Amino acid sequence: MHLRAVNHLRSRDPRLAEWIDRIGVIKMPARRSPDPYLALLETIAYQQLAGSAAKKIWGRVLGLFDEEGPRPEKLIELSEEQLRAAGLSRSKAVSMRAIATHTLSGQIPDAAGMKRMRDEDIFTNLTKVRGVGPWTVEMLLMFTLRRPDIMPATDYGIRKGFQMLYRKRKLPTPKQLLQKADLWRPYRTAAALYLWHIADTAKERKKAIS
Repeated sequence: MHLRAVNHLRSRDPRLAEWIDRIGVIKMPARRSPDPYLALLETIAYQQLAGSAAKKIWGRVLGLFDEEGPRPEKLIELSEEQLRAAGLSRSKAVSMRAIATHTLSGQIPDAAGMKRMRDEDIFTNLTKVRGVGPWTVEMLLMFTLRRPDIMPATDYGIRKGFQMLYRKRKLPTPKQLLQKADLWRPYRTAAALYLWHIADTAKERKKAIS
């Protein structure tokens, strides 16, 4: 993470500054894939699953293809049943086939094409694809395209981290969170990483108590 982003957050938000001083500089996770198409497929595989289970299923999906991987022209040749046999739900199998179809048609650009697009245009473009919702696009923008000003306000971990940061009795609504997140522009991605980390400390405390 760029120090400019960390220093901006520290200067704008005293509460967050306390956590930044406690946690230190968080490193941006490694990209799963620099290719938006592959990153979307992998994000779909990981949705609503624990990391270890999702990793196994994604591995089985990759095992359906040769060393060139799940190229879109090869993926759409597979039936829904073949994809489901790898462990995908029906909705995930349908989503992956839709992503492959739209990649071949050009609706989902490659990395070079997306680099020239605004965040808003990528969001509008991709959410037209069946099974690709706002959260999936936000993960792509943050972790594949490395966009600096993304705030996935519907994410439970983000909301939990916000609740802990500001010592709220209830989880914030996405609208409430986004209103407060204006304070962190233009580095909301960095703020999101800290909110996830703050939420993780709550899990660690519960484990320690139990």
